[in-house]
Amino acid sequence: MSTPTSVPVAATATEKPTSSLQDPDQYPEKLESTSASASASASATGAANASDEEAAIPPPAAVEVLQKWNEPRINTYRFLAANYSFIILGMSDGVIGVSTNIHPQIETYYNISYTVVSLVFLSPFVGYLLAALANNLIHHHLGQRGVAVLAPLCRIVGYLPIAFHPPYAVLPVVMLFVGFGGGLEDSAWNAWIGNMQSANELLGLLHGAYGLGATIGPLIATTMITKGLLGWWTFYYIMLGAVGIELVANTLSFWGATAAVHRAGYTAANGGSRTTTRHVLRDPITWLLALFLLGYVGAEVSLGGWIVTFMLRVRNAEPFLAGLTVTFFWLGLTVGRVMLGFVTGRIGEKLAISVYLLLSIALQLLYWLVPSFVASAVFVAFLGFFLGPLFPAVIVAATKLLPSDYHVSAIGFAAAFGGGGAAIFPFAVGAIAQSKGVQVLQPIVLAILVFILMMWWILPGGLRRGGLEAAREKKEKVGQGVVDGYKWLKEKTGRSD
Repeated sequence: MSTPTSVPVAATATEKPTSSLQDPDQYPEKLESTSASASASASATGAANASDEEAAIPPPAAVEVLQKWNEPRINTYRFLAANYSFIILGMSDGVIGVSTNIHPQIETYYNISYTVVSLVFLSPFVGYLLAALANNLIHHHLGQRGVAVLAPLCRIVGYLPIAFHPPYAVLPVVMLFVGFGGGLEDSAWNAWIGNMQSANELLGLLHGAYGLGATIGPLIATTMITKGLLGWWTFYYIMLGAVGIELVANTLSFWGATAAVHRAGYTAANGGSRTTTRHVLRDPITWLLALFLLGYVGAEVSLGGWIVTFMLRVRNAEPFLAGLTVTFFWLGLTVGRVMLGFVTGRIGEKLAISVYLLLSIALQLLYWLVPSFVASAVFVAFLGFFLGPLFPAVIVAATKLLPSDYHVSAIGFAAAFGGGGAAIFPFAVGAIAQSKGVQVLQPIVLAILVFILMMWWILPGGLRRGGLEAAREKKEKVGQGVVDGYKWLKEKTGRSD
């Protein structure tokens, strides 16, 4: 799972963990020693034989400072590279479904059914799960550099055969590589940026980049197919070029983020031990976050992947306008992530996401029940707007609820496992739509939204600002907030058992 360039050092019970460890010459000026004698002792015992990487480890008594996106300078390039990676991830997720007319084109080209063509959704799920299990080890042995290089290479391995429109049986196989590469970066950059200052805002920008990719990808693909009359596979020529640029940018930016730097971080924090994914998975909060993201991403990509078919076959829209509708959805998602990212942290993640989800449920009902193309297009745009900030807020919640040494594995696992929702739920919609019609999209998405709202309320922490931090400090159990809310309601209404 993704690791920040470092893991927090000497964390206290109330301090948020830092991610200050960077390339050897980048960050020492960011730290202050709390004890001059401790600094002198550390210098005397280690300076003589320390390598550059060893010298980069801050003294145990260092005051913790969260990294900034632009300090040290290398972080600027890495942050930009991570955002570019998420644009490509959004383009990939946005175009693989019916949202761009690629899905119907594949169905027609290979003369296959809804259910069979939906295997291209299910295959990346396997890749995401493998990424969830492998990410921690990749960081341990290869560092962030390994993720930065392996992820785009896996995408190239996937996109290259697709560009030659091979027999359909090849597509689910190569999409596994696409899913693996996406899962590596999805988890890695989420965990890294989630441990920075202004994490809500920065993650909003990161996921806004995903939304931007998911907006322009379908628009480009729809235009190429409907206006340019090009084959569905020609879009992947563009993807190959974009991923080639990503490989160069990632390699240059993250070359100094080696395995030795990563290992030095958790050695300083945990005395040499590594918190394994197996250990992290014993915490129920990890699973609640993973299930939330599985449902959220499933709802997001199911909507984005099936909007066009729903508009064509249920709202009787013309093809180009139907293709534009999904652009409105992804554009709303992008704007919501960027704008609401500056609101979420100010009112508290628990309350903010509860409000966003309740509004999303109302909009989903309107989208389902109002039989008007124009109204549906408006509801879908606002639905995207309020769904947008959910993923970033969950990552921030993980950093506030879980111990600092859990962040790399827990956030990585939840993000990669949740990313599998982009595969399994659209596949389920396709399989059910085969016999029941594409209108099944609406009740399925509504049920998912209600489910993830329940998951969110079960998490520790009340709805007040700072509730997540207080829950961690008090070691509040899962579901305690629901119990407290029930007791409060009972007192207010004067009820007694």
